[in-house]
Parts: sequence; structure tokens; C-alpha cells
Amino acid sequence: MLPRSNMRMITFSFAALTLLSGACNEPGKQVVQADANADQLYQLCTQCHGQQLEGNSEIAAPAVAGLPAWYVESQLEKFKAGVRGTHFDDIAGMRMRPMAMSLTAADIKTVAGKVADMAPHATPPLLDGDPARGKTLYAPCTACHGPVAAGNQQLSAPPLTQSPDWYLFTQLKNFKHGVRGANPKDITGAQMRPMAQGLADEQAMRDVIAYIGTL
Repeated sequence: MLPRSNMRMITFSFAALTLLSGACNEPGKQVVQADANADQLYQLCTQCHGQQLEGNSEIAAPAVAGLPAWYVESQLEKFKAGVRGTHFDDIAGMRMRPMAMSLTAADIKTVAGKVADMAPHATPPLLDGDPARGKTLYAPCTACHGPVAAGNQQLSAPPLTQSPDWYLFTQLKNFKHGVRGANPKDITGAQMRPMAQGLADEQAMRDVIAYIGTL
């Protein structure tokens, strides 16, 4: 008999695949193969992230249009390798992982290039926060993400201003509680965890995100 932890992983993996098929795939649409062209790969992404990759908060799919290719590549590689998207509390990540697993290394580069070439979308704020207090809380973040949250490839720090506030909030909670960044192979995620843990509570997270929204 399998250990209980293994049975839970099998159950959650099957649930993630089932949810992916029902919520994101068009009926009868097959997983894109290695020789698929950029348009086919793009359509695979749009099933969750929207036709213009503007995101869909109802299924926890963030806006990704305009994100740097290097960052998109790194995250897809993490999902594919199981460095991200395997924690039981990361339901959205578990939904994303099978998509990444269906991509070859060449596909990942193609998808990343397509995403990076698209114009980013402005998303209306969904959270309340105090940007004045958030400005002070953001000060340590400038070391990696920069004073205007534009990101820094050399430090593997993505831009933050292009991501919806609900997504940033979710990821800060994930980092703080070890849902993301706790995998020993996730070196950059491990660097982010203490920063999230330095935010005292969810209101502090809301405040810093509100400040990022002003940049």
C-alpha cells in the first residue's frame, strides 16, 4: 500500500489535470505537441489567460502579457520540473504545471518570446491598501526589484507593476507560508521568502501592493 502522502499527491495531481481539462481546454483540443507553431502554443495559453493574455481572476490566471521572456522561461521551467506548482495548497500552480509539462524546451522559448512581445494590460485594483504606508514597506524590495518595481534580470527579480494586485497578494502569502519558494531547487524563490516573511500581516501586504500600483 502506498504511503498516505503519496496517495494525496496522486489524488491532487489527478484533480489538477481534471480541472485543467474542464476549465481551460476547449472540448476535444489535444495537448500541443513539440512541433506546434507559435500560434498554436499561444492559443494554449489563451484558454486560461485570455485572448490578449489579460488574465482571469476567477480561475486565478494572472495577466502575463509583456512579461520579460527570461522570467516567463524561468517560471515555465520551474513548473515543468516540479520546482513550482506541487504544493498541496497551490491549486492554481497545480493547474499550471501540466501545461508546462506538455511543452518542450523549444516550446518554452517560443511561448516566452510570444508573451514578451505582447503589450501589457492595465488591471483595475481589487484590494484596499494604504500606499503611503506601503512606500515605507517597499523600501527593502528596491534592492532586487528596483525603485519603480521594474525588475532586474541579473538578480532574477521580475517587474511587479504588470501583475494584478490579487496575484501579487496571493504570491506574497505563498512565499510567506512556504507554498512557494520552499523547494530546495528554487533558489530565487528562497531569496524571496524572507522578504515576504518580513511583512507582518496581510494588511502590510495589501499596503505594499497598493504602493506598487502607484508606480
